[in-house]
Amino acid sequence: MSRPLNSPFQPLPAAPRRHPRLCLLALAPAPTVASAAPGWQLEVDSLLGPAWAWSLLALMATIVALMAVYTVRHYGFTLNRMFGRQRHPYASLVSADWPRVTIFVAAHNEEAVIEDCLVNLMGVDYPQDRMIVVPVNDRSKDRTREIIDTVVERYPGRIRPFHRTDGKPGKAAALKDATETVDTDFIIVFDADYLPSKGLIRRLMAPFFDPEVGAVMGRVVPQNCGANLLTRLLDLERSGGYQVDQQARMNLGLVPQYGGTVGGIRIAALHSVGGWHDDVLAEDTDLTYRLLLGGWKTIYQNRAECYEEVPQSWAVRTRQIKRWAKGHNQAMWRHTVGCLTQPDLSWRERIDGALLLGVYLMAPVLLLGWLVSLLMYFTVSVAWSAPALVVLAFMTHGALGNFAAFYEIAAATHMDRSGNRVRLLAFNWLGFIVSAMAISRGVLEQVVLDRLGTPQLKWDKTARYRSAPARTPGAAAQPGTPPGAQP
Repeated sequence: MSRPLNSPFQPLPAAPRRHPRLCLLALAPAPTVASAAPGWQLEVDSLLGPAWAWSLLALMATIVALMAVYTVRHYGFTLNRMFGRQRHPYASLVSADWPRVTIFVAAHNEEAVIEDCLVNLMGVDYPQDRMIVVPVNDRSKDRTREIIDTVVERYPGRIRPFHRTDGKPGKAAALKDATETVDTDFIIVFDADYLPSKGLIRRLMAPFFDPEVGAVMGRVVPQNCGANLLTRLLDLERSGGYQVDQQARMNLGLVPQYGGTVGGIRIAALHSVGGWHDDVLAEDTDLTYRLLLGGWKTIYQNRAECYEEVPQSWAVRTRQIKRWAKGHNQAMWRHTVGCLTQPDLSWRERIDGALLLGVYLMAPVLLLGWLVSLLMYFTVSVAWSAPALVVLAFMTHGALGNFAAFYEIAAATHMDRSGNRVRLLAFNWLGFIVSAMAISRGVLEQVVLDRLGTPQLKWDKTARYRSAPARTPGAAAQPGTPPGAQP
């Protein structure tokens, strides 16, 4: 039974009726802390004492404020993407004296997918004499090396393999070693399961004619989205993240993110910020911020599409997003202060950069908010001359914040002209809960468990779902084969 609401223009009764919570609280008087001001009054009661009551209230207010900021951010991006001016400054560049580029394909035990990626790269619309493909075979124990060497024989002079048999584990460490062999001014990085569209390399290279551009990021589109419910939900998530978030940040002059694959890097920019760091789990986020703080631009090309395999099992998805969370938070610890204090950045870049760094903290913050809501409901009595604080807080951080991200997804499906996908939007609650729990677990391990022992970088390889070809590698799909026709 709830307390009747009081008008903000009338004083509270001299003896307000207690809000019943638990029988225990009804049996004993609760300490009262009151703060009054002209026109309104706030009373906070708790059997556990005023410090407990006000601490929960302050914590809830902080959580609500954080969720409100991210809510406004998501809605702002969506509205900009739907109704604002769109910036595609390099999209019209289709004919030029294209520079030479090295294309890295990061591969660790990728026998199921490496052939298709290399063969598709042989069919892209870019001058053959201006690109060299370097599969970075990092200590593979399966048939990856055999398959790469066979594809090399089929395309003499166009593929130069880099077989790495020892050294520090991890993608960043492998790229660091491979970059030392590069004789071009630019590199483009792919993961081995990615299938490039025909014009992808040209679209990724176009922004580099601007000497201030240090990195370029393309759009990732799942090609196995029809496998099950999870892949369909991840397809929706990718649409919102790239079609809305990344493009809106590009439109607004904020901080587009280099995503570690389907992206290009200027070698001079890479060297100027210290090269690849092999002590991080998310080398892409780390590099994004080092380039930003070093005065280089990162460009997002929404029309530069590449096709990937997304996880088809919840266990693989959980491990993947937990690794992302840990790596992103590593970058947050390293770069937040620098981002907020860099005088060469605009205030919008500073704020957006800091919010982007903190995005993986919002899942544990949200779960903490749910816990605080329950504690306040059962242990704190609040009388306010506005709607009930607990209900308002729960609605604010639990509903509005989440719906803002779903609004991005709905807008993305509209812009992709695939409105039927929006029917699955309600199921994204399932993906949201799984992701929130996985991220929170990753943060807990990072903040608590890793501090108790010796923290170690652990790369969990994402499972592949295409079967390794039983045929000889020479029987692979032809260059330029559409993703849906891949084995």
